[in-house]
Amino acid sequence: MASVVGIPCEIKEHEGRVAIAPAGVHVLCQGGQQVLIESGAGNGSGIANEEFSQAGAEIVEREEVFSRSDIIVKVKEPLEEEFDLLRAGQIVFTFFHFAASRQLLDAMLQREITCVAYETIRDRSGNLPILTPMSEVAGRMAVFEGSRHLESPSGGRGVLVSGVPGVEPAKIVILGGGVVGLNAAKIAAGTGAQVTIFDVSHERLRYLDDILPANVTTLYSNPLLVSKKVRQADLVIGAVLVAGAKAPVLVSREDVKMMKDASVLIDVAVDQGGCIETCRPTTHSDPTYVEEGVLHYCVANMPGAVARTSTFALTNVTLPYLEVLAREGIEGFLGFGDHVAAGLNVHAGAVYHDGVAGSFDLPLESVASLLGKNK
Repeated sequence: MASVVGIPCEIKEHEGRVAIAPAGVHVLCQGGQQVLIESGAGNGSGIANEEFSQAGAEIVEREEVFSRSDIIVKVKEPLEEEFDLLRAGQIVFTFFHFAASRQLLDAMLQREITCVAYETIRDRSGNLPILTPMSEVAGRMAVFEGSRHLESPSGGRGVLVSGVPGVEPAKIVILGGGVVGLNAAKIAAGTGAQVTIFDVSHERLRYLDDILPANVTTLYSNPLLVSKKVRQADLVIGAVLVAGAKAPVLVSREDVKMMKDASVLIDVAVDQGGCIETCRPTTHSDPTYVEEGVLHYCVANMPGAVARTSTFALTNVTLPYLEVLAREGIEGFLGFGDHVAAGLNVHAGAVYHDGVAGSFDLPLESVASLLGKNK
């Protein structure tokens, strides 16, 4: 089966990533697929039209990408101005994060779009292979951004994260010991900060304790202890993930009120609704706001700030799945196993992912029933 794969420009504010690198275009074209790239789609990642065309892509205008393509591949979720460019039965392969937006979910259901979400595809070990590299980027960036915003000119407390001889380093609290949390802890520990990382898995805490240096303390997450440590912190990084579902709120407004003035909160979980009660999405052009005397950084597409690195890292992990989707279609894609089928969130006006259905109390259809209907 040959498919037309379309790559539009990302229109989310300050989103410089593109959904595929030239090497990915080459692989798809070698496999018999046709690839359409919107002119200028790679500019934010330093990839010229010529690089894509040399790899085998056809460079076209925006409307043609949407009208001719069987599969639309993006980095971020479709925005409202893109909704009417999509058509029933078209496959969209991207980060959706439906739990954070009922409007987006309703638009995809009403238009009967087939939505395959990067963030819910699993590998055979149960990991999230497409989300992982972007989580690595976001976790590392969280410490850099936190350090910068702790500086007085950025509105912070004027704390140097590493401290200096005779002056204690910053206290950094990380909520969640997954990929984001681990990467944040690595960078934070490297600065010499006093780092505390929370998780609810004893097995994960043992692993973190084994591999992280002595200036990182691992703690089992419970509301009382989280509240105590957050109130003592200079920098708090929210790194909680429940795949496909809304993030649980771990830091209450009351906790934020009791934090030190001009301390910093960074909620990496903002694209899944946030794990800090006072969190609301921000952009790279206006990344922060002050609430309850605390500086909040809640940019929903943090890896977009390092677009080139993120684009190549993303292509490395999306390409094998995109090859299958383009070659086999949605039914063949789902037939590769439950771990791959977990990527299907919405199809033909119905919800197929339990995390999405549970977030909005909607009926859940099973992939097994879908495959049975198509036999």
